[in-house]
Parts: sequence; C-alpha cells; structure tokens
Amino acid sequence: MSSTPAYAALKAKGKVNPFSIDRREPGPNDVQIDIEYCGVCHTDLHFVNNDWGMSEYPIVPGHEIVGRVSATGEKVEKYKQGDLAAIGCMVDSCGTCQSCQDGNEQYCLRGMTATYNSPSEDAGGVTFGGYSKCIVAHEDFILHMPESLEITGTAPLLCAGITTYSPLRNWQIGKGMKVGIIGLGGLGHMGVKFSHAMGAQTVMITNSESKAEDAKLLGADDVLIASDTGAMSKQLGEFDFLLNTIPVNHNIDSYLDLLKIDGTMCVVGAVEPLNHVNAAQLIFGRKSLAGSLIGGIQETQEMLNFCADHSIVSEVEVIRMEEINDAYERLVKSDVKYRFVIDMNSLS
Repeated sequence: MSSTPAYAALKAKGKVNPFSIDRREPGPNDVQIDIEYCGVCHTDLHFVNNDWGMSEYPIVPGHEIVGRVSATGEKVEKYKQGDLAAIGCMVDSCGTCQSCQDGNEQYCLRGMTATYNSPSEDAGGVTFGGYSKCIVAHEDFILHMPESLEITGTAPLLCAGITTYSPLRNWQIGKGMKVGIIGLGGLGHMGVKFSHAMGAQTVMITNSESKAEDAKLLGADDVLIASDTGAMSKQLGEFDFLLNTIPVNHNIDSYLDLLKIDGTMCVVGAVEPLNHVNAAQLIFGRKSLAGSLIGGIQETQEMLNFCADHSIVSEVEVIRMEEINDAYERLVKSDVKYRFVIDMNSLS
C-alpha cells in the first residue's frame, strides 16, 4: 500500500477537502497512472451530496482521468512507463457475462466496478477516484490517450465524450441524416461536435437563444429554439435521431413530435424518472425512446482515436484542486463552458 494525497467528501453535502488514501501496489496485470488532469462531472456532485442514496464515505470522486504511466506489473504488455494513458468511469467488470464478452462492460450483468464508490478489496472498502495524485487499475481498463490531442481538453472525453459518442455510433449516425442535440451543456456540446464530425446535418435544440452562436461555433448547422412553438412546428417529423442531454426530469412530448417515422430519441442526461411519456406518440409513428450509458472499453478507445482523427476535445475551464467546491457551486448554476477540468499538479 502507498499513501496518496487526495480530496474527499466525508459526509453528504459536505465540502471536498484534502484527504489521504491508500492505493494498492501494482499487481502483475496492473498499471499505475500519475494523474495530470481530472474532469469534473455532475455525477461527482451527485455522489458527494448522496443525491442517489448510494454514496459511501469517505468518497473521492473523479472518473475522467488522464496522466502518465508511472509503473506497470510484470505481465503488462500494452503500456510502458511514460505513456499518456486514461481511465474513464469503470475500472473492472466480471469479464465473463454476455455483456462483457460482447465488449459492453458498462452493462456487466453482475455490475461493473465504477472508478469510485464501488465495493473493492482495496483499503477503504470502495474504489477511490481521480481527485488524487495517482490511481492503479487492471490494464484491460486503461486507455491509450492520443498524444496529438491538446491534453487539457481530453479528460472529459472519458465520460461526456463517450456518453454522447456511443449512442451516435450505435444508431449509425452519418451523412444524409438529420440529428438534433437537445441541450447545450457538458454533454450537449460534445454531441454537437461528434454529430458534425460524423457528417450528419446537426441541429442544436435549446431553450436559450443566447446559446445559438456557441452552438454554431461548435459545429451545429442550425439552432432550433424549443420554446418557439412556431419554429418547432415547422420541423415536425424531420429528424432521424435526437440525442437528449437534458439532465433533469422534463416533458419530452414536443421533442418526440420532431421525429420521423422510425426515428429514435436517446436519453443520456436524465438519470431519474421521466414523469410523462405518451405511448401514443411512439405508436403513431413507430418511434423509439431509448437510453444509453457510456461505452465499453473498446468503443471508448475507438472514440479517443476518432477524436484524434478529427481534432476533437472538450471545451474546458481548468481549475486548481482547491477550487473544486467553488466549481461545484458554479456547476449547479450551469456557469461553465462547458466542463471543469482539475489540474492535478496543483495537488501537493
């Protein structure tokens, strides 16, 4: 075991403050990464606050991790010291169920091991995340981060990036398709970038007219204001696919009306009940309402390589570790364009 500086929350809705954790020494198949940057996901705040009733304290958040390999186990073949590497939302899975065999470890039938707050045999009894100086994980859950990408914008690719890439890839988005990205935030801005790079006609759908200019700079071909009933009615039945990134419960009726026959709306933002779903909208149009959760390791690596090929990174604001509690307050107010990333070199 080695003592590692970190930041942790000790109770629900508490501040995230300096803390010390124990990391295991790398085993034969393990890779140790010295963390350089860690993204801040809204999920981090949900777990700190115990909004979903599953947090175990102390909790060290952070599942958008980029850094350099500092040690490897004797059987590791894919990585060497000095490699730029990354860890996303999971660090293990059963490896034997059908989902894992199919490369969908995120849907492990026995439950994936999340990068933080999952039961672990390591000291502390749960996994500790990327708000720390280093992390150790099995090489099968380590990702190669392309050196060509501007590093400060890469960390959110491990969550916001794959969360939006995976459904676009699964529904084979490409040229000749009209795609709507609902909501321009941490997820939505990545959805716009990916949809545009895949060649689809990309429309940002938002209630905020002030976001129109940003959306077009990110790659949107058009902007549709959801509160403008006239503008919405003109595009009824025109969309092949909608990526819904709104993070809270909301009425989806007006969005479903935008879909063509056989169109799909995929929800990736609201991890909670949607109180109103009108099945008639699905029946009269053979439409689908779906969901998607991050991606498997192979698909996440594919996404990182796609980003390198198209020079895609997240739009970020870099902060110091001691600024995290202020960043959480701003996150609640959506006062960031579009993701916070912690410079972990600021953690002593």
